[in-house]
Amino acid sequence: MNDETSRELYDRALSVLPGGVNSAVRAAIEPYPFFVQKGDGGHIIDADGNRHIDWVMGLGPLLLGHDLPESVRAAIQRKASEGPMYGMPTEIEIDLAEFVVRHVPSVEKIRFVNSGTEATVSAVRLARGTTGRNKIVVMQGGYHGAQESTLVEGDHEHAKPSSAGIPQSFAQHTIPVPFNDEEAMAEVFEAHGEDIAAVLTEPILGNYGIVYPEEGYHEFLREVTREHGALLIFDEVITGFRVGGLGCAQSEFGITPDLTTFGKIVGGGFPVGAIGGRAELIEQFAPSGDVFQAGTFSGHPVTMAAGLETLQFAAENDVYAHVNGLGSELREGLTEIVADQAPNYTVTGTDSMFKVIFTREGPGAGSLEEQCNDGCRQRPTCPRYDSCPKTGADVKAAETDRWRRIFWGQMKEQGVVLSQNQFECQFVSYAHTDEDVEQTLEAYKHAV
Repeated sequence: MNDETSRELYDRALSVLPGGVNSAVRAAIEPYPFFVQKGDGGHIIDADGNRHIDWVMGLGPLLLGHDLPESVRAAIQRKASEGPMYGMPTEIEIDLAEFVVRHVPSVEKIRFVNSGTEATVSAVRLARGTTGRNKIVVMQGGYHGAQESTLVEGDHEHAKPSSAGIPQSFAQHTIPVPFNDEEAMAEVFEAHGEDIAAVLTEPILGNYGIVYPEEGYHEFLREVTREHGALLIFDEVITGFRVGGLGCAQSEFGITPDLTTFGKIVGGGFPVGAIGGRAELIEQFAPSGDVFQAGTFSGHPVTMAAGLETLQFAAENDVYAHVNGLGSELREGLTEIVADQAPNYTVTGTDSMFKVIFTREGPGAGSLEEQCNDGCRQRPTCPRYDSCPKTGADVKAAETDRWRRIFWGQMKEQGVVLSQNQFECQFVSYAHTDEDVEQTLEAYKHAV
């Protein structure tokens, strides 16, 4: 497969962009990333004219695929033709807000911003501002954007910044604990409960290999935060309007968080973020409250139109039935392949998310009859239960180099593009087909 043009473009990019990219994960593939020319349904065509099945889908925002339905495309074009932006309110931002409030039970009011990172930054500030407390509890391996309050690693006794440029004093206010570890969370609240403003978690770890919560874990988080007067924040930037349909992952788990952050799909493929929750909390944002939050491009009319039309199309058509059905086909097919060829590996995901984690240990191939067959669900009776990833550290301990340096390239050579590393999710879109699934499973057979 020829990649001469991508190599030349990356050479040019290295002269003017740090690392040749505008987001670090894009350079994860070695020796250089390939450049995309355009999208086509569930596929992409790279700069050298090679066609690939695309399971990255922009890292999640493209629920409908690269070819937008006519109604969605027309709404975007109409708004763009009326002017780029105004820095003043427009009706379309109310329309999208009303849609979200109507479909996500925990959201009574919402504030739109410009990225998932901006949403989590604002949610953390709001939690601190409304509680008068400083500390935020996060999950080890969870990702909440490129912000100082959550770029923290270590444990609750030895937290430190995970990036240069962040003062150690920031890490003193952030407490990392392992996902799915109720005992560690209880210890943290026993030690710091009076100063914990919020627990911030993804409902499913989606940026660290897709780790599903154990039964009762989110109920425990809801109980312990209420008991200590802290907020529960669900980061649904990835899972929002993808897992659990229009009600988001919180509806699938039956949990009502105090605040929810959104991104990706809620903007229909355009830059977006949002913070929703109980009215008395969201109203603490300026100008109605004392927690400052503002943005020149917030509520951008083109983004609002794209998000509203995308969600309306999903509500009125069989979008979720289609993407979730293909997701199940992929996970079930991958489960069979892994059981036969690499029984140590773990298939993860739910609805339209999927991934194979190259876990190093697992049960023998002959003992897998009762395993989860549609992605790991942390079921204690599953023969994989003792070896399937339950925390971010479990995923990090997998064969991440083999996944990135060998497996990814073997898949691309067969015309299938997966996310750039072991940790990022893969996503199904409305534009994908049964044929795409069949070709992908055949590629996995050869690459695994």
